Amino acid sequence: MLTQQKTRRPARAFDPTRSSGFLPPWRGSLQVALAACFVATAAVAVATEPQELRLGSDEWPPFTASPGKQRAAIDLVHEALDRAGISATTSIFEWKQVEAAIRSSELDGSAAIWRTEQREKDLLFSTPYLENRLVLVGRKGSDVSATRISDLAGNRVAAVGRYAYGTEVEKAEGVLFVNARNDQDSLDKLLAGEVEYMLVDELVARTLMAHQPEDVAKNLEIGFIQLARRTLHFAIRRDVANAAEIIAAFNAQIRKMQGDGTYSKILQVGWIRVDVDGDGLFELVPLGDRVGERPPSWVYDVFGQMPEESPPEKERVVIQGNIYKGWDAIPDDYKQAPSPGGGTSYKYGTTLMTLKF
Repeated sequence: MLTQQKTRRPARAFDPTRSSGFLPPWRGSLQVALAACFVATAAVAVATEPQELRLGSDEWPPFTASPGKQRAAIDLVHEALDRAGISATTSIFEWKQVEAAIRSSELDGSAAIWRTEQREKDLLFSTPYLENRLVLVGRKGSDVSATRISDLAGNRVAAVGRYAYGTEVEKAEGVLFVNARNDQDSLDKLLAGEVEYMLVDELVARTLMAHQPEDVAKNLEIGFIQLARRTLHFAIRRDVANAAEIIAAFNAQIRKMQGDGTYSKILQVGWIRVDVDGDGLFELVPLGDRVGERPPSWVYDVFGQMPEESPPEKERVVIQGNIYKGWDAIPDDYKQAPSPGGGTSYKYGTTLMTLKF
């Protein structure tokens, strides 16, 4: 029997008008009506058979972890499900145990899982709600200009759960991967000279630069060429009651969360770039309605799809459901600092990830 560490949200009746208050005014009325009908239909199907989803993940902070630790991916999924009136419990095990428990029906699925053809035989996957992108970190003075992991041949590279990042990592010839328990363990190995490089998620690297700039400047070189990338999904077994409706409701709620600032709040980033309304055009979405006096110096590109030469001041910005075409179009009432003397790149308060140097 698996020993579980659980986190739980109480179930409540689904209310499609409650979730975020975000209804982009640029959508046509027919599109909005059809979308509302679709979500409501899915919600009714889900609500007719109340259930609690039993989900599983492994320890992989800051994305998945036990309650009380950094677990942004689990929190995103639980919030979206909660808004859809679906109760969920997440248990933390070794990943092999998670997969075995899903196969044996002890678990219904996972809040954070990579999509593969093999897994699709048994699981229904959500649309991607996050992307994990590996970047290279070395000691101060190191060359971090590699464009492929195979460029690191002959070097020792610390990586956490490297199996998760697919063929780019698994098939890199000549690279000596050193398994690390977590990012702190990778950093310890790097600073102790046990490895030449470490691989970390781009979001973790960006957070360190924002919150620990002196430590980073003194000790590290960070490259921001993406060496591997995988989209992250919520998935449940195909034989779970109302599986398709649950996935549809989740997809609808996670998109609303991206538009109303909840997504940014959970990730603890001040700005995200994402296609809020599904029209193929990307928008910048701030956390809250106080955007600062200047365009953001950095925006978290949720799926890494925008070219770097697209300056934030020229991009579309969504504030309180309204879209503004460029920074100059934003009303001055919004151009206030989010906190006294603060910038606009990150949420203030607790940080997504800090490491000890």
